[in-house]
Amino acid sequence: MSFSSTLFSHHIQFTINQHSNPNPNKLYKLHNRRSLTVSALGVDTLDGTTLAVIGGSSVAALAAAISLSDPEKRRQLQAEEVGGGDKEVVREYFTNDGFQRWKKIYGDTDDVNKVQLDIRIGHAKTVENVMQMLTDEGSLRGVTVCDAGCGTGLLSIPLAKEGAIVSASDISASMVSEAQTKAKEALQGKDDVQIPKFEVSDLESLNGKYDTVVCLDVLIHYPQIKADGMIAHLASLAENRLILSFAPKTFYYDLLKRIGELFPGPSKATRAYLHSEADIEQALRKVGWKIRKRGLTTTQFYFSRIVEAVRA
Repeated sequence: MSFSSTLFSHHIQFTINQHSNPNPNKLYKLHNRRSLTVSALGVDTLDGTTLAVIGGSSVAALAAAISLSDPEKRRQLQAEEVGGGDKEVVREYFTNDGFQRWKKIYGDTDDVNKVQLDIRIGHAKTVENVMQMLTDEGSLRGVTVCDAGCGTGLLSIPLAKEGAIVSASDISASMVSEAQTKAKEALQGKDDVQIPKFEVSDLESLNGKYDTVVCLDVLIHYPQIKADGMIAHLASLAENRLILSFAPKTFYYDLLKRIGELFPGPSKATRAYLHSEADIEQALRKVGWKIRKRGLTTTQFYFSRIVEAVRA
């Protein structure tokens, strides 16, 4: 499941307007001298899938407005509704409203807007980059791979096509069902290809031993203190390689995330956590692993850092 740009509620384009008197219905006032014109694309379908695009001159002004929102209170109410914390919110979202949106983004339907299409392309590039990392080391035939947080199977299926023995899981039963359907359509009847074994499971409940463990764009749902424990757990399942992707924490991306929280989508998307590469590397070192390869996928609305770790 994903995704690095589950950070923002709508595609918002901000422009500074100091001299004109814009339409008050499209005005978000920061103070009496500057204003930001807001335009939203597809507010009924974008929810937590989009990224704010801001002019450089407006960054400081927008930063001053962050304190006007109360995203933490909104998240608390969301957690209370489903009777739990972040994990329960994620399970509920990706099993119900969120599933329909991400199924469309991850699918091949033309019924997507510009932002959703860009995210689809970005995630596909991440899968492509990960497959390149894996196949650089040789054939995957017979290699056991755990796809932790498999979503709709976009990585599991190409892994199986390469001959890997794939165990895939996701916290969302809806995602797992979709992945099973897609895998059967793509792989059934092919010689020397084993259909991945899919199961509904959160990351904490995964067990077993695998040559390689891959976890793409799932750490966005974990604050750093919990991400450290999750990285340690995933590393304990891997014999040789651990591949992670995550939304990188930089000043710019962190500011955009906060801006996005000013405009919550109608479906109340899940909380998003950014992680610095240094924190991920430190978490790996604590359990005796080191980063061997690094990659970065960026499009206009998608950004994801990829690291491949091996035992130190």
